[in-house]
Amino acid sequence: MSHQSSSPEKNETRNADGACCTAAHTLTESELATDVQLLSALGNDTRYEALRLIADSDGGVCVCELEPALGVSQSAISQALSRLYSAGLVSRRKEGRWRYYAATPRTEAILNTLDETRGESNE
Repeated sequence: MSHQSSSPEKNETRNADGACCTAAHTLTESELATDVQLLSALGNDTRYEALRLIADSDGGVCVCELEPALGVSQSAISQALSRLYSAGLVSRRKEGRWRYYAATPRTEAILNTLDETRGESNE
């Protein structure tokens, strides 16, 4: 799609065929897919709140602790945890019949960044 501006004060970059504003990024398709999977996993209230609870715990959280804390069904929690695990945001271990989830270093970095940048868009 080509865009021609009639505004003289706007500087536009044009490539050889005259098209303006040829945007590009440096991410590979795999990196882009990984980022989208991560952002999608964070884009749900239940998953995000579960991740915050897990990240704030010491030694991990048992699935049985999340159901009353989040006020959703065990099935919804299982689906949320599966999605967080697939995105690399939580690790899991099994002890007897229970599964415990812990935040990964990736999660810690992301949540720290969100905490640091919260409110900056309003400044």
